[in-house]
Amino acid sequence: MLKKRIIPCLDIQGGRVVKGIGFEGLRDMGDPIALAQRYDAEGADELVFLDISATLEERATLSELVRNIAATIQIPFTVGGGIRSVNDAKILLRSGADKISINSAALERPELITELAAAFGNQCVVVAIDVKTVNGVDCVFSHGGKKETHHEALNWALEAERLGAGEILLTSMNQDGAQTGFAISLTQKISQALSIPVIGSGGAGTVEDFTHLFKETEATGALAAGIFHTEKVAIAAIKNELYTQKIPVRWNPNL
Repeated sequence: MLKKRIIPCLDIQGGRVVKGIGFEGLRDMGDPIALAQRYDAEGADELVFLDISATLEERATLSELVRNIAATIQIPFTVGGGIRSVNDAKILLRSGADKISINSAALERPELITELAAAFGNQCVVVAIDVKTVNGVDCVFSHGGKKETHHEALNWALEAERLGAGEILLTSMNQDGAQTGFAISLTQKISQALSIPVIGSGGAGTVEDFTHLFKETEATGALAAGIFHTEKVAIAAIKNELYTQKIPVRWNPNL
């Protein structure tokens, strides 16, 4: 059985790590290089870097910052934000990213998923899906949660898989930053329907939230940001509890 992954996320704006609630009210959370080094040392399984303003500002991802972070960590590193082409992805992979994450560009031009998979392999391509439940419908949003699309979450996830995505990063905008628990129903619906890995994101507030996610859904990873940046919850505490609950996890008792 695949080991479950604990994945901190660095949302980047203006070269700094930021965090808000429901993608709004962003506040400064610190230096990305220092946080990346800390999470590597604390036993994170992977690290995600999302340049959240790149698409809105119509610019490329901050490749120099990606390079500086990659040089200081040993864990797998996923980078997203502003990737619109194979060449954009190539620059980031050469800068040290192990995987690239696409969101708005894939919604605007779905064939980008296939182009990236053909160029770098499915395992390098993460499709991020931001979902807000509106009147009972799981609507997909783009541009950092600013624009509602015509896509329904499950249908878009299945389409992304068909086009060549190797992984889905599923974020519940309703839960984001609320620290009231992951969107279990949404995550289970999508993770159960797909054959590729799904990372649950949005809502983590306690150690127990992670055990609930892994016990009640097919998600293979759990992503969180604010609770790690503020040290409200330690990665080691999560992994210790998962190990105790006999949930497969990469565990180091010395951390």
